[in-house]
This record gives sequence, C-alpha cells and structure tokens, in this order.
Amino acid sequence: MIDLTVHRQGLAHNLKSAAKHKVVLPTFAQLRDPGQIGEATLARLAETPLSAVDPINLFRIHWHNEAKAVGGRMQAVPNYVEIPPALSGVPCRILAMAGKWFPTGCHKVGAAYGCMVPRLVTGQFDTAFHRAVWPSTGNFCRGGVFISRLLGVDAVAIVPKTMSRERFDWLQKIGCRMIATPGETSGAKELLEQTEKLREDPSMRILNQFAEMGNPLWHYNVTGTALAELFEAVKRPGQRLAGAAFCSGSGGTLSAGELLKERYPQAKLAVGEALQASVIVRQGFGTHRIEGVGDRLIPWVHNVRQTDLAIAVDDADALALLRLFNTAAGLAYLRAGLGLRDEQVEPLAWMGISGIANVLCCIKMAKWYELTENDVLVTVLTDSADLYRSRVEAMEERFGPYDAVQAERDHALHLLGQKTDQIVELTYPERKRLHNQKYRSWVEEQGKTVEELNEQWTRPAYWDDVHRQTDALDALITEFNEQVGESIR
Repeated sequence: MIDLTVHRQGLAHNLKSAAKHKVVLPTFAQLRDPGQIGEATLARLAETPLSAVDPINLFRIHWHNEAKAVGGRMQAVPNYVEIPPALSGVPCRILAMAGKWFPTGCHKVGAAYGCMVPRLVTGQFDTAFHRAVWPSTGNFCRGGVFISRLLGVDAVAIVPKTMSRERFDWLQKIGCRMIATPGETSGAKELLEQTEKLREDPSMRILNQFAEMGNPLWHYNVTGTALAELFEAVKRPGQRLAGAAFCSGSGGTLSAGELLKERYPQAKLAVGEALQASVIVRQGFGTHRIEGVGDRLIPWVHNVRQTDLAIAVDDADALALLRLFNTAAGLAYLRAGLGLRDEQVEPLAWMGISGIANVLCCIKMAKWYELTENDVLVTVLTDSADLYRSRVEAMEERFGPYDAVQAERDHALHLLGQKTDQIVELTYPERKRLHNQKYRSWVEEQGKTVEELNEQWTRPAYWDDVHRQTDALDALITEFNEQVGESIR
C-alpha cells in the first residue's frame, strides 16, 4: 500500500506553499466522477485554456473534458475514437478513449498526480526542500513538470535523448532541468540508472512511475471507471465488453483493465509491447520507436497475474499509420477509398504513436479470439499526433511525398495485414515467469524486497489494498484543502 504516514514539518511547508499559489487539490472521487466538481470551479474552467499553467487545471485531470482548447467544461461521455471495421479489418467494435484533452495533451498527467498527491498531503514531499524528479520515456515527465509548476516546485525531467522534438520544446518552454539519457526512446533501464544516481542527493525526491503505486491507483479508479462508462454509454443491444488492450509503458494503465475484469468477468486483458524490444513475448531486448512504451523490464506496478494475453506490435506499423492518419493524401484515401465520413476521419489525429500501437493490439486481439460484431474492445490513446508532427516530417524527408498509392499500401499492409503472430496466451506458468522477471530489475537493482515481490503474487489483496486507498487519500486531500482555505481567508 501507499505509505500515508504524515510528516508534520513537510505538511506545514506544503500548506503554506499551496496557499501562496492558491492550489486546491481535486479528490479522487471528483476525478472519477467530475459531476462532483462544484459550479464555481466549473465556471473558472470555462474561462481557462486547457494548456494554461493554472492550478484550476488540476480539476481537468480526468477523461470527461470537453474537446476544446479553451473554455471546456465537463461532458458525460469521454472523448473517444471508434475504429470502423472498414479501417481495422475486424468486425468487432474498437473504442479508444482520447488523452488529447487532458492538460499537457496526454493522460500521463493523471499518473503524475497519482504519484505526487499522496506525498504532498502527507508532507513526505516537502516543497520547501525537495525537488521533484520525474523519470520518463516521454509523457509522464511532462505531466509531472506541469504539476510541479502549479505547486511552485523545482522539477527535474529525466528523458531519452531521442525523444520527439515537440516534447523537448515543451519542457524547455515550461521551464525545468532536463537530463537526457543515452539510448532510444524506449530506454527505461537507462532512465532508472540515472535516477539512482540522483537518489544520492537528499533533496531529490524520486517519483518513479514504474514503481509508485499512485500510478495504478489513479488508473484503476479514474481510467477504469471512464472506460466502463464509455462502454455503457455507446454499447448496442446484445454487445458485450470482450476485453481491453494496453501497451506497457510504466504498466499503470493495465490496472484500468483490472477494474474492467471485475465489472465484466468475461473480459480479457492484453498487454502490448514493441516487437523490436519484446521482453514478454520473445524474452528479448533491443530498441524501438514507439515513444512512451518501455522495454527490458516488467514494471513493479504491473499486476501480471491479471493479464491474459501478451502481444508484440511492429513499430514500423505504428509509424506508417501515423503518416496515413496525418497527411492530406492519407486522409483523402480514407474518405474516397474507404468511404469514411469526416466525423470518422478527423479524430484519427487524436492518436499518437503509442495510441496507434494500442489499437493494433486490439486488432490482433480481435483476430486471436475471433471476435464478432457483438464484441467490443477498449483501449486508450495516451496522447495525440500533435506531439509527433516532426516524426511525420522526418518520414516525408526520408521516403518522399505521400500519395494515394502509398496510403492504400499502408492500409493493406499495416492494418488489414495484422496477423495472430507474436502473441502469447499467458497461462499460469507464463504469468509466474513474467512476475519472476521483476526480481533482477527491482530486487537486485532497485532495492525492493523479496518479501514484497512474493506478496504481489501470493496475496491478491495486495493489489486490492492499493486500488482502494482512495477513501483514505480523499480524507487527507479534503483536510489539506480546508487548511489551505482557512489560511487564505
């Protein structure tokens, strides 16, 4: 469980800092159900840009924001992209919930909030002393730096040197210290090695998404609930939720699948990864180009015992489809060649590279289980194409202009051509094998204990205890807000 021991001195400093910066923290109940957010807060949000570095945007760290850059309020059904069968090549429905409409344009700000807020309301993170260190293959550090700025905290972003230009530009603009690690965008191991070096400085407070239980806590409660609400809102008579698929970056999003399996016992949960650095399917190593997806380790926060299927996705497929969905020739092909309507085509730009990989996992999953039009698969789009325009430009320079012939070829090869290869059904022994892979990364190299590793596997209540800490956290958040309010008055 997350340690909620209160450190009085740090808490006093945090209350003072929050009052100075006029910070009010949303509860998990409000992020799970934005209908609980007060009208005064909603009125302020209606006047605030989505990207504004303004504490009021903490109340947008959920899936129910309107699809507006400025002035958005809340909506009942989360924004999503539905992948038509003419595009996917499978008869089942694929619903992908969009992270573009979070502050920072990515849902990782939610995981960052889940990691920071327990430390903040207990005083374990002291705003008068600590600097927040955010190791990330891309978007988690952006969310963490954003929250740090709202709290008036100095932030350190540890990122791969090959991360997209848009991410580097954003971090430089918002202002933080950046440490670029060697290796590709998938280099989670290099991130953790750099993190360990900083841990020697007592002022550096590490907020490690791969190991912090605030990450799955947020996704289980907020992402899982939103996906269930999305399915219930758009399902047709006779349709069932067949499952969910998520590529494993830090592993936190997979906890949303745990909530779905509890509510829909027939549902299956698939974990995706990049074929070029497949740890789960091929027990391999390497580098890949699906930014935001980690490699070479099983995250500490991944409850492997609840995962049914492992799928490896070729990064060439994801990049080719990024180009198909974000060029004039590609969009023209989708309209004229496939007969897709504008309302089906335009939201495809809400898919970043890892979001496309998630959709590819769903397609392979649908073929593996031979799903029909009565089945629905769900996933999330971590971010949007806005963070990868430079990748599209680089492909244009390398391969030349994009045309209708290439668009049709990419659709046939990289979407319709998906097969049931590079998939492993996770039997009990397979799951235990994956769980045991945590030993080297986390016990030998990161200081976790064998006792807790064994507890993750043998005591199912270990994960239940984490997922259900929101009531205790909300009580601390409410008390924190009350004390900040009193000091402001």
